[in-house]
Amino acid sequence: MSQQTNWETSAPVNPQKGFRIHLLVFFLTTPAIWLVWYLTDRTYPWPLWSTPAWAIGVLFHYLGVFVFKNSKKN
Repeated sequence: MSQQTNWETSAPVNPQKGFRIHLLVFFLTTPAIWLVWYLTDRTYPWPLWSTPAWAIGVLFHYLGVFVFKNSKKN
């Protein structure tokens, strides 16, 4: 049995849209994470680890999409 896949036909990629989705998820999820922390044990502020780490990821995503644009070579 063989499975045939065609990797050449894919949907067009829009990097700006991908970044906007990443930023939206960051802004919607981060307050939820802090709310969970607030409503549970507040002895250690564990969201202080995930929030800046994720923000750095969003920053690098922004830089990759808008600052260091890679032109496609066809």
